[in-house]
Amino acid sequence: MQLNSIKPSEGSKKVKRRVGRGIGSGLGKTAGRGHKGQKSRAGGFHKVGFEGGQMPLQRRLPKRGFKSASLKYNAEVNLTDLQRLGAEEVDVLTLKAAGLVGEMIKNVKVIKSGELSRKVVLKGIGATAGAKAAIEAAGGQVG
Repeated sequence: MQLNSIKPSEGSKKVKRRVGRGIGSGLGKTAGRGHKGQKSRAGGFHKVGFEGGQMPLQRRLPKRGFKSASLKYNAEVNLTDLQRLGAEEVDVLTLKAAGLVGEMIKNVKVIKSGELSRKVVLKGIGATAGAKAAIEAAGGQVG
């Protein structure tokens, strides 16, 4: 094998389409744009969803619902996760280190799902009413 005999694999290189280079090229004269009209002209395009001045569908339909921007910073942890964690004091950093919540998370709340039989002290973490009762019943506290 020599450097001058190496070729790229079949189909990996695509020849660029050169338009407006004469009749023989197959893409001369109108250069594949057809005749006249807005789409045939340079700079002749309008925004997505434009319907020629008619009220666009996206504006005609009613809007419903709301998605909180802070949703990606909130997380939930259940009682089973706290049981498996094995730490006496639990805060957001402990949960991040254990991989129970993502790195971007700022607010964590414990939900009542599963069982908790060991003492756990929560620092800077919220809990639902049921989860709080279960944690305090096991000898822990929510702070």
